[in-house]
Amino acid sequence: MAIYVHDLENMKNFFVHFFSAQANQMYHNPKTGLRTYFLTFADGSRLEIMNRPEILTREKDQFLSGYIHIAFSVGSKEAVDNLTRVLENNGYAVISGPRKTGDGFYESCIQGPENNLIEITE
Repeated sequence: MAIYVHDLENMKNFFVHFFSAQANQMYHNPKTGLRTYFLTFADGSRLEIMNRPEILTREKDQFLSGYIHIAFSVGSKEAVDNLTRVLENNGYAVISGPRKTGDGFYESCIQGPENNLIEITE
């Protein structure tokens, strides 16, 4: 998965700090202005965060078609509770939960940097 972001360093630091991502060295293409990091998580999944000068800002709404949230499994109900509390204590809005959903999952959803929704599951 890849997402464009406005503040590349802030987004990288968020995922490194709260989700234990490992970041590669930033790639920069001087012709296009593209800058990217690949963030690798403990299970081997990767997220590419990208920035370039002509990025447009679009109002985010949780009922807009397209990308809505990214989900991270943290291994247990207690880990969901703990990470949600830590993120909330660091100023990130809790959108829902922690709670057991109608389809049986235990999760929370927070509003991360740049208003991206991040679901935290067991």
